[in-house]
Amino acid sequence: MAFGTPAQSGHNGEVRVHLVDGTYELFRQHFGATAGGTRTPGEFDATTGVLSSTIQLIADGATHIGVASDHTIESFRNELFAAYKDSAEMPPELLRQIPLMEEALSALGITVWAMERYEADDALASAAAIAERDDRVEQVLIVTPDKDLGQCVRGRRVVQFDRRKREIVDEDAVRERFGVSPASIADWLALVGDTADGIPGLPGWGAKSTSAVLARYGHLEQIPDEPALWDVPGLRGAAKLGATLAERRRDAELYRTLATVVTDVEVGAVDDWQWNGPTPEFAAVCERVGAMNLVARVERLRS
Repeated sequence: MAFGTPAQSGHNGEVRVHLVDGTYELFRQHFGATAGGTRTPGEFDATTGVLSSTIQLIADGATHIGVASDHTIESFRNELFAAYKDSAEMPPELLRQIPLMEEALSALGITVWAMERYEADDALASAAAIAERDDRVEQVLIVTPDKDLGQCVRGRRVVQFDRRKREIVDEDAVRERFGVSPASIADWLALVGDTADGIPGLPGWGAKSTSAVLARYGHLEQIPDEPALWDVPGLRGAAKLGATLAERRRDAELYRTLATVVTDVEVGAVDDWQWNGPTPEFAAVCERVGAMNLVARVERLRS
């Protein structure tokens, strides 16, 4: 993992594209403000925090930015699996701020993808695929630590950027963390589970055993039905793991579908994501959320 502020545009006209998980940023700003329990966040604090952090991203040199949000927490995945994550346990003060955050970022002049049928992760994955195909793009930074997006990482060209830890997660870092390549991340999540998304995984399939099996076979359908045929040296409990997989392979395939990001959501093209300054509505939005200081910050960036 590399550390730093990878926002500056490349040389010779090349650009770095920043794809931000707005829902995660809203959570980060809200719970960062409440860390230590020293104060209760104000009504718009999470939104102003996201605005401020996005302005800082621009100040650090970002030129092409897209922010994806879960406008509705529920998505098509809830139709596939009733226990998939929903808005029931989301703090109401954050639910109320999602549309406000989207409006505020749009007023700032940022491209916003407000997802309803799909999730924010799907928009980020789709934009990453588009940016990767654009020869002008030097690097794509998916600004979230969410392990789901690890499946989008490609070498050092498409990476994740954890702003809180100041870490770049490239393909080597994905392999180091999960023991598998980005191409196997959805399979890994299907077997291990992902509590954040309501994916239960399969009983007994822990991180180490899953990494060992997928490092050898790559994908669920390539794992032999009979564990006696597995070529995974040192694997413990293979018989039990194999029996569970044989019994619940269809469940695992469903979980993989849930964990697999969609890469064909309509998100436009790289040129659409270039920041060209705030809209005339920006000052009014800042006044509404009590953050007029941000107007002056943006004006300094434009001067």
